[in-house]
Amino acid sequence: MISFGPFRLYAAQRLIEREGVPLHLGGRALDILIVLVEHAGEVVGKNDLMARVWPGVTVDEGSLRVHVAALRKALGDGESGARYLTTLTGQGYCFVAPVSRSSAPKPLEMVASKPGQAHNLPTRLTRMVGRDQTVQEISEQLKAERFVTIVGPGGIGKTTVAVSVGYELLTEFAGAIQFLDLGPLNDPLLIPGTVASALGLPVQSADPTLGLIGFLRGKRMLLILDSCEHVIETAAALAEHIFEEAPQLHILATSRESLRVEGEHVHRLSPLGSPLDDVGLTAAQALDFPAVQLFVERAIASGRRFELNDADAPVVAEICRRLDGIALAIELAAGRADAYGIQETLLLLNDRFKLLWEGRRTALPRHQTLRATLDWSYDLLSEHERLILRRISVFTGIFTLDAARSVAADDDVDGAQIVASVVSLVTKSLIAVSAGDTTTRYRLLDTTRAYAADKLVESGEADAIKRRHAVYYRELFERTETDLLVSTNDPNLRSELLGNARVALEWSFSSRDDVGIGTSLAAVAAPFLSELSLLTECHRLTGRALTALGDADRGTRREMELQASLGSSLIHGVGLGLKGALAIHYGEAEAGVQLLRHAIDTLRADRYELHNPTFLGILAEGLAKTGQRDAAMIAVDDAITRVESNGQAVGLAELLRIKATILMSAPQADLPRAEELLQGSLELAGRQHALAWELRTATSFAQLRSMQGRHQEARDLLAPVFDRYTEGFESSDLKAAKALLDRLAIIL
Repeated sequence: MISFGPFRLYAAQRLIEREGVPLHLGGRALDILIVLVEHAGEVVGKNDLMARVWPGVTVDEGSLRVHVAALRKALGDGESGARYLTTLTGQGYCFVAPVSRSSAPKPLEMVASKPGQAHNLPTRLTRMVGRDQTVQEISEQLKAERFVTIVGPGGIGKTTVAVSVGYELLTEFAGAIQFLDLGPLNDPLLIPGTVASALGLPVQSADPTLGLIGFLRGKRMLLILDSCEHVIETAAALAEHIFEEAPQLHILATSRESLRVEGEHVHRLSPLGSPLDDVGLTAAQALDFPAVQLFVERAIASGRRFELNDADAPVVAEICRRLDGIALAIELAAGRADAYGIQETLLLLNDRFKLLWEGRRTALPRHQTLRATLDWSYDLLSEHERLILRRISVFTGIFTLDAARSVAADDDVDGAQIVASVVSLVTKSLIAVSAGDTTTRYRLLDTTRAYAADKLVESGEADAIKRRHAVYYRELFERTETDLLVSTNDPNLRSELLGNARVALEWSFSSRDDVGIGTSLAAVAAPFLSELSLLTECHRLTGRALTALGDADRGTRREMELQASLGSSLIHGVGLGLKGALAIHYGEAEAGVQLLRHAIDTLRADRYELHNPTFLGILAEGLAKTGQRDAAMIAVDDAITRVESNGQAVGLAELLRIKATILMSAPQADLPRAEELLQGSLELAGRQHALAWELRTATSFAQLRSMQGRHQEARDLLAPVFDRYTEGFESSDLKAAKALLDRLAIIL
């Protein structure tokens, strides 16, 4: 035995305790600890450590860092001043805590007091990711309440947690723990006999329940009933009977729905945590999340030389989110990373082949693929529940009960039956609840939705249900004011509308028979996109809808609404133009010219010319700054022609000024023509009471007079305009005018 701090390490038994309580530590982390403690006070090189922990296997240094981090966390290294491990950069690791050694054997209390009390727990996983606190919580709840059911969808890790709880409580029950996997039992009547047989009781009657109860009465032990969902009625009745008649016996059950019996306390197992946002996510930050840790560990275990880097961290985070933190799904995806690569694995999540990815050969058959796991759940449903599950697979993201009733109902299924089925599917962990501020919403896990969508196609109902789905959201948009949708404090409403409208629109436009639904849905959804500033999406959608518009809808209100939304979406072209103008103003002329050209071309293609004269003028300035004076003159002349031809003189004064400055900057400056343009610009700005344009023109005119050596005339031109300002002196135009006046004052 080796002691350090509050810990006792029994290397031969691969056991570590903290103050007498077994500590959960993954197999690799325990191997690392044993090696470092054996060489306490010495530096163990990274290569040597990896060779000891992964003999005969080539692994990346990143794997070692992951397990060292897990070891530090488990030991509480750095907490309250405790120090156990130190890293020597470029060398390795050193165990720095004082240690003492003795020949004490493994604690006696860890050994069952009687052969009949020896536990039969399955082999524990070498490392369980992200569930340590859950195991502690369930263990404490089980000791206090006696009867706990772990509930969650298939593949989330219920059995793994239950087994870990069993190991956590070995001392508490002196090894008297029995684990029963009910999964292989097809006949519920076999359950009492199976339990009795596992406990060593002879089964001599058709119903051994009474004899079983008599045996258990007065005994203190833990009974783990794993995978109860397919025999839930019988398992629930037996568990309740045992709980009532054997007051010292504790029961831990796992199921995809609660047993709903006296004494039961439900612990709903949450998904593994994943990063919520990819923006700026680093590998170190991503590895703080259990889902990412599991992915990395399983990717390494599959034989891949994998070290999570900052470039891959957002991709792995997205994979974990898309798989809803379901442990089995993440393990299966990580196992494919070696064959496909990280980026391709993410792309494959859109493919139904993910349901066929294979896991560990030693796993239970229902856990070897996602499809097998979902088949297990689906087969346990009633035909009515299967019908509703298939039909609600058309929803993407969240949906309401009202939406489910509208889409899933028909002549044979009414709203009340749909509500009852949704509630039942929630209890069976096939639908998740997402509570909002005012309305409860529901969602299918991504893997469940993909599976149910396949079943919907097989049923032949897919197009009919998708049509109802599209019509429902079109009507929802029609009866809800756009400003109300945008201003609502319930973000779930916006999420529901956006996600489902996008899916409905894609289906509508891909079906020749339902383009009309698509164009009408686009007409009512486009203002919503515009108000949310999703202008690129609005522009693409309205353009697509206008192209698909039938002859009967030309010249109607629907076309008018689409054209109006298309026009408002073009503000985004406008935004690019303004960005280009700012770039030119701040000295990034080349970048600004590219942005402006793109904006002008886009606006012309969409026949939205309102801002183009202004943008052409600014483009001309940018071209002149980059030495392209001929192109600059063409651009400004184009702008002047457009303004004069449409009879609107707004902005013409500025365009005349810009043309004058281009002429002034030419190697052979045409100063008389420049003077003529500036004079016309100054007079036009004055007539329009456009003081800003007047100031700019007066400044340019004063610069021309100064170039000609006519400094007093330059001051007389600019000073009266400048003096009319009473505020805004921090603006760039006023600063430029003030600087020129100061220079002229010095000269004069």
